Amino acid sequence: MERQLVNIYASAKGEPAWPPLALFCALLLAIWYDLSDVKLAEALEDRASFRRFCGFAAHEPTPERSAFVRFRRELVQRDLEKVLFDEVTRQLKAQAITIKKGTLVDATVIASATHRDEEAAWAGHKRRRAIHGFKVHVAADADTALVEELTVTPGNIHDGRAGGGALPENPSDVYADSAYRGSMFASAVQAKDGRPHVVQTGVWGRPAGNALRKLRAWNYHVQHVRCRIEKIFGTWKRSSGLRRMRWLGLTKAALQVRLTATAYHLQRTAMALMPETA
Repeated sequence: MERQLVNIYASAKGEPAWPPLALFCALLLAIWYDLSDVKLAEALEDRASFRRFCGFAAHEPTPERSAFVRFRRELVQRDLEKVLFDEVTRQLKAQAITIKKGTLVDATVIASATHRDEEAAWAGHKRRRAIHGFKVHVAADADTALVEELTVTPGNIHDGRAGGGALPENPSDVYADSAYRGSMFASAVQAKDGRPHVVQTGVWGRPAGNALRKLRAWNYHVQHVRCRIEKIFGTWKRSSGLRRMRWLGLTKAALQVRLTATAYHLQRTAMALMPETA
């Protein structure tokens, strides 16, 4: 990770050059503990465990909130948010944390920081109130629930149209809800040598036949596997502060989502690698 960040200089004129890896670690802490930039700067100054995690000595000065703002700007300008996410994912796969048994695909809407964000859009739902925000399209491993790929769009983009852009290579069996019905998503899955397993809403058959029973059995199996992805969204929104975007614009929304996914990966992997107690 440090090699990916080596050329970043996120300091104002006259300020010390903070180590990029230390700033990246600080952003992870902000996600894990749902801290604003101001609260993060205060915590780094006050908490020994935060200092230790970021590599700061006990009496060493720590960054002010403006350093985090400049660091995020550098990440966006250099298109590093996806590079960092992909690097963490690559390392986890190298440790055999991800076992490919299938792929879960779904999307969730995250409210924008303000209705004045012109790059966000209204996302309607027949049973819930419309939300002005961005839509996060996610593909996760069916066994470990680790995110393999994601993409962020305005909130009004249909799941089936954007879902193909979130597919990893060789997705195997792909499980998705009824929003992904149709030839566009199925073709995207098959183009990557995957097999679509999508919830269906209707079937042709004779009234006395068993078509309806087969439909219900199919949908039950798909939903039983697909529902695991909801835990990812719940963790992001409940524990990582992704209930609302912090910054304006699609690019910064993608940065926030990928940082959240990276922090989720590291936390979940640490738990997976933790030795079992007797």
